[in-house]
Amino acid sequence: MNYKYANRIERVKPSAIRELLKLGADPSIISFGGGYPDPEIFPIEKLRKVYDQVLQEEGRLALQYTGTEGLMALREKLVNRVKQIGISCCVDNLFIIQGGQQGLDLAAKAFIDKGDIIITENPTFLGALAAFNPYEPEYVGVSMDEDGMRMDELEAALQKHPNVKLIYTVPEFQNPTGVTMSLERRKTLVELANKHNVVIVEDSPYREIRYEGEDLPSIKSFDTEGRVIHIGSFSKILSPGLRLGWLIADRALAEKLSLLKMASDTQNSTLNMYAVNRFMDMYDLDEHIVHIRETYKHKKELMFQTLHEAFPKSVAYTNPQGGLFTWLTFPQHIDTKILMQERSLPIAKVGYVPGESFFPNIQEKNHCRINYSYMSEENIIRGITNLGKLVQEIC
Repeated sequence: MNYKYANRIERVKPSAIRELLKLGADPSIISFGGGYPDPEIFPIEKLRKVYDQVLQEEGRLALQYTGTEGLMALREKLVNRVKQIGISCCVDNLFIIQGGQQGLDLAAKAFIDKGDIIITENPTFLGALAAFNPYEPEYVGVSMDEDGMRMDELEAALQKHPNVKLIYTVPEFQNPTGVTMSLERRKTLVELANKHNVVIVEDSPYREIRYEGEDLPSIKSFDTEGRVIHIGSFSKILSPGLRLGWLIADRALAEKLSLLKMASDTQNSTLNMYAVNRFMDMYDLDEHIVHIRETYKHKKELMFQTLHEAFPKSVAYTNPQGGLFTWLTFPQHIDTKILMQERSLPIAKVGYVPGESFFPNIQEKNHCRINYSYMSEENIIRGITNLGKLVQEIC
């Protein structure tokens, strides 16, 4: 069949993460590639009790259609919860989405015409590029340092490109680098967006997984003109399989975005929304998050100790205060994709995500992203040690 695809389908290609997640089917591979939470800390028994109660007491409602914006009781809880990060809103500003990924799709669908520019961090989350690409944008990448996106470069980019529609950022423990945007840069980012009439997409799936340092207010908390779209998720603090996130925006914008959601999927799972709402009634979600933080902090420390012992000093890596990832930078002559294909996978039996996939324009090949949340302690030590032996030979 000679399908007459739309032009946008040319921008839809398999991602490195999608291909690498297939490694999970091979038990001989230690894969640091995915952004998976540790399944050992899923509250399975508590969720079983929650679903039992919901089905017994509210089953006829929980198995029925509901509004596109999501279960009102859950939205009210989230409105109260985001006050902790400086966001003052009401339920009309917040609706439930299919994980944070849907929020990225809705933002691009609402704002991007072919040729419009999206400014991203450089490197940036490749899942965001996958969400944006079908709408045929152009990208401008802004480099980062230890305080996040550089505001001098951002200002220059905004002055140079009048057709910027969106600025996309992961301000906490950025995917893939683990870097957190400083307080002053958050304020400056909003000021620049106001000046140049640009919408900011604040993607914050990791912000509650902080195990060092002080919490920072959200970018949305500095929004005085209704131009920040804030996206949060239960994926990293409860379970990704629930496919529940939330989007907060100015009321008029939230209404437009929820109409796009209705056209896409009608609504999230009513049953899952009832279950998460009941979970938050029955149990202390913050107590569960403390357990997640303690687990990931220990795993990160174990990985960094092993990196220090096994890797040559010519390989640098970021030191995040939270989240799930560290970002490795190798000497310029190392292509991490070739390294993985030719040596890491077949010899060390270790997988990761080569860094080139995270760059929206000019790909840099001497980086990789490594996840420390998913693998067991034993596999962290064994995998990093085996990979380090290979790297010692070529660096």
